[in-house]
Amino acid sequence: MTRWARYGHDRLYVQTADGTRLGYLDNRTGQTILEPGADPEAVAAALAAHGSGQTATSAVVVPEPLGVQPAQPPPSAPPAQPGPTELPDADLAQVRAGAAAREQALAVKQAAPVRTFLARALGVKTDERAWRIGADGEEAVAARLARLGDRWKVLHAVPVGENSSDIDHVVIGPGGVFTVNAKHHPDASVWVGGDTFMVNGQRVPYVRNSRFEARRTARLLAAAGGGPLEVTGVVAVMGARGGFTVKAQPAGVVVVTRKEVGKWLARQADVLTDERVDEVYAVARKASTWR
Repeated sequence: MTRWARYGHDRLYVQTADGTRLGYLDNRTGQTILEPGADPEAVAAALAAHGSGQTATSAVVVPEPLGVQPAQPPPSAPPAQPGPTELPDADLAQVRAGAAAREQALAVKQAAPVRTFLARALGVKTDERAWRIGADGEEAVAARLARLGDRWKVLHAVPVGENSSDIDHVVIGPGGVFTVNAKHHPDASVWVGGDTFMVNGQRVPYVRNSRFEARRTARLLAAAGGGPLEVTGVVAVMGARGGFTVKAQPAGVVVVTRKEVGKWLARQADVLTDERVDEVYAVARKASTWR
């Protein structure tokens, strides 16, 4: 132990037998200052044995000499972040028919209002017109589906996945589960022969898309707790004043006119009880089922 009092300081230094300094007691403040790596208990014991009266001291480590990087404490774990807030599950039963298509049409119109106005006045076909006519078709088909009665449940503009795609109508009733895709072709000629669907002589992928839509719906409903289900795709055609001909129905998909879609569904043999219809509908109306 070595006492050093000079320049207004009064310190009692603790060191080992070989002269290695461990720290010191500041007699003016009562604070023990430790050298880096020193054992605070050993220093306190040495001071107590010397009779300094220090048995429990507060210790401050002396900084490393200049040019020597002090040892860094391990990084503390970042504060726990709160988990994502669980959003309420939207009820798709509140969505109106044609809602998604109508929103698209409105977005195009707002992006180019003058161009949209001129295109309407001149009868030019634009994306805005296509979305608007599509929405009109979905609303017209929905009006037919509304006639099915209370045993049938219908959802409109069901959003699927993250790609802004949607199913025009999902119909659940005693006759089964159906996805109905409304296709509005006011002045066109429509011809169907199996998987071949022609509009004004041009082949379109309506059958393939409808089949995929039905299979995807069955998979999503089952994954969400709806149980195993067979889902049938339906293409409901509106307009087609140039002619509507179905030579042969596609496999797994039915093509009908907008006026006949409700009647066709009502004619299907019962495969679901009313309780099962309600059970599937409870799953289908949750937006989370389709994400």
